[in-house]
Amino acid sequence: MQLSRDEMLGAYRRMKTIRAFEERLHDEIMTGEIAGFTHLYAGQEAAAVGVCDHLTNEDFIVSTHRGHGHCIAKGCDVEAMMLEIYGRRDGLCKGRGGSMHIADLSVGMLGANGIVGAGAPQAVGAAISAKLDGKGRVAIAFSGDGACNQGTTFEAMNMAVVLKVPAIFVFENNHYSEHTGFDYAVGTSKDIASRAEAFGMKAWRANGSDFFDTHDTMRELLDYVRAGNGPAAIELDTERFYGHFEGDPQRYRGEGELDRIRETRDCLKAFRARVSEAGLLDPADLDAIDAEVLALIDKAVANARVAAPPDPASVADDVYASY
Repeated sequence: MQLSRDEMLGAYRRMKTIRAFEERLHDEIMTGEIAGFTHLYAGQEAAAVGVCDHLTNEDFIVSTHRGHGHCIAKGCDVEAMMLEIYGRRDGLCKGRGGSMHIADLSVGMLGANGIVGAGAPQAVGAAISAKLDGKGRVAIAFSGDGACNQGTTFEAMNMAVVLKVPAIFVFENNHYSEHTGFDYAVGTSKDIASRAEAFGMKAWRANGSDFFDTHDTMRELLDYVRAGNGPAAIELDTERFYGHFEGDPQRYRGEGELDRIRETRDCLKAFRARVSEAGLLDPADLDAIDAEVLALIDKAVANARVAAPPDPASVADDVYASY
């Protein structure tokens, strides 16, 4: 199905926002003003946007430690995200979550977390609620290739099949589980999608560095799940442009590897080339989006630098839930 001009411009804006957000964080972290570990999503933008473009605020996603891209793709406010990463009072989680624990229930973003594979069981729980209310909602667990080796992920996939809930397991295979190569860690099959199929669910595969391939494949997958067929999975082959965490020396990379993937697997370059060559979008319109996005990120950083931190007297707030 051909996307409209506005849909393509919107997708490019979201991908560019993720890229600019992450590249700016890469610079800002060097100032020492941002506390805690940060794991950048740059390079994988087509995966997050290609998946989330089909979702509404009523659908759920659960993210990973590399969650900024998922947040932006799902509709989280960029300025409030920056405030959160800077640990400010008016951040999405009142400055208490930081980079790895951003959540916004108003848009169906149930949260990022630093435990590999922890999102899968959370997504199954959300999918159970979606099945019970019968509104056609889905719950998506974003995971990396490292999470495909976690017992929690296996248990969650099995439970999703047994209960036939609308859970979707999105495996973003960026070829490294922290510092360990996918070719070594996943074993001789070299195939994450087949692991999901072994539990009895249908699985898809797509080029996660190609927005259009990801978007089209996710449309087919979501139609299948929303029709009541139970859970499904998708393996997206993609690349990350930075280290596992900021400060990672990346000595596990091959010589020239980063230059190669930035040249041949940059999803923004591929998007621009495709829509321009086909006459679908004017490059000037994309350039205008670039400028607007950079201005937004500049504003977000400027505001975050001077914003107030949480009041120390509120340290016990939101720790316990009252029923």
